[in-house]
Amino acid sequence: MRLFSSIPSIPFAVVSAGLAASLMQLLSATAVPAVTPDEVLQDAKLEARARDVSSNLRCVVCQNQSIDDSNAPLARDLRLLVRERLAAGDTDQQATDFIVARYGNFVLLRPPVQWNTLLLWFGPALLLVVATLVLGRYLRRQCDIETPPSATALSVEEQAWLDALLEEGTST
Repeated sequence: MRLFSSIPSIPFAVVSAGLAASLMQLLSATAVPAVTPDEVLQDAKLEARARDVSSNLRCVVCQNQSIDDSNAPLARDLRLLVRERLAAGDTDQQATDFIVARYGNFVLLRPPVQWNTLLLWFGPALLLVVATLVLGRYLRRQCDIETPPSATALSVEEQAWLDALLEEGTST
């Protein structure tokens, strides 16, 4: 016996084709670095350092991409600036600090935990706790509303009257 008899069976080939199409779409949506060949440094080690630094810096135009993944003109300028600083002898941290001094902690994809970023770091957890409390309170009120009031006990006179009615109904 089929569990879902109202659902028609779908041929395996259709399911396979659908999964393959979904997988191809997912793979095509991955980020491709926007670094152009004219930006690449000749020294492979220095280029690797530049990619590492720029992958941790946010594009202030795109906001959810690193400057390494963004095609925005400002991201290109920042990539070139990072490469210039590293080629001039700066350490990775000095190059990052130079960019942060100009744009603030917002330019970091992983900003430090500071007083002005507390909401960013702990806001989602706080929102989850508040939502859980609101949902619990709502469900508790719903249970109170749906619970019928308890029946009051009959007095002795009411019980005797009810018994008399029942006896009359069964004796006829």
